[in-house]
Amino acid sequence: MERAIPILPTEDRTTAREFYVGRLGFEVTFEASDDGHSGLLGIKRGTIEMTLDSPMSGDGRNACAALQADDTDRYYREWSPRAGVLRPPKNEAWGARTFDLLDPSGNTIFVMGPVNRSQP
Repeated sequence: MERAIPILPTEDRTTAREFYVGRLGFEVTFEASDDGHSGLLGIKRGTIEMTLDSPMSGDGRNACAALQADDTDRYYREWSPRAGVLRPPKNEAWGARTFDLLDPSGNTIFVMGPVNRSQP
C-alpha cells in the first residue's frame, strides 16, 4: 500500500496535541521529544494520518492538509465547536463538499467529501 502522510509545522507540540487529540479526536501513534515541547507527534483518526513537527525550520509554515471524509457535515458538526472554522461546508462546483478550519499554528485543515444534495 502506498500513501502520503502530511507533516505539519507546529509552534508547540503540547498545544498541537491538545488541539488534534483533545479537540478533534485523533489518537497518538508515536511521540519523539527531548523536552516535552519540541519534537514529533504522529496522529491518526481512522485512515487519516499526519505528523506534527515542532519546531519545523525553514519554508513550509502555514501549511495545508487535505482530509478526505465520507461525511463532511459530520466532521463539521463535531469539530466546529472546538476549532476555528475558516469556512462552513459548501458544495463546490468541481464536485465535492468542503470546509476549512485553522489549527493553533496557522495550518489549514481542508476537509472534503461527497456532495450533499440536501445542502447548498
